[in-house]
Amino acid sequence: ATLTLMALGSSAPEIFLSIVDIFKNKFEFGQLGPATIVGSASFNLLVIVSVCIATIPSDEVRMIRNVPAFAITAISSLLAYVWMAIILVGNTAGVVDLWEALVTFLLFPVLVYVSYKVDRGDLNPLLRRFGMVAKETEAAEQSQ
Repeated sequence: ATLTLMALGSSAPEIFLSIVDIFKNKFEFGQLGPATIVGSASFNLLVIVSVCIATIPSDEVRMIRNVPAFAITAISSLLAYVWMAIILVGNTAGVVDLWEALVTFLLFPVLVYVSYKVDRGDLNPLLRRFGMVAKETEAAEQSQ
């Protein structure tokens, strides 16, 4: 949840700019809003991650401890780019329909809810089927 709030807070200017651009263009596709969000997301994905990797000393190894949370974040990021391409290029090219905006808006609380459930371990039985949670990990979490 902390990461979600940080991401939302750091992206607030881009989100606001996109909303203003959409209203200014009467819900027609504009270059400013989506380009700003995609540019910011690409910067976050590529530059910030690469700086984080480059700052790790060469004699240290870091491992992802919460693989399910990482997987949910990675899959959601990829699906968001695909969904945006469908909306802006494929479905109704150049126009953001109200239903598209509502679906996009409602996908965020779904992501937060799924991330919360994964963080609590409520989805471990499902994740174990995909090999993302070991039985030892779940047993250790339940004993705490």
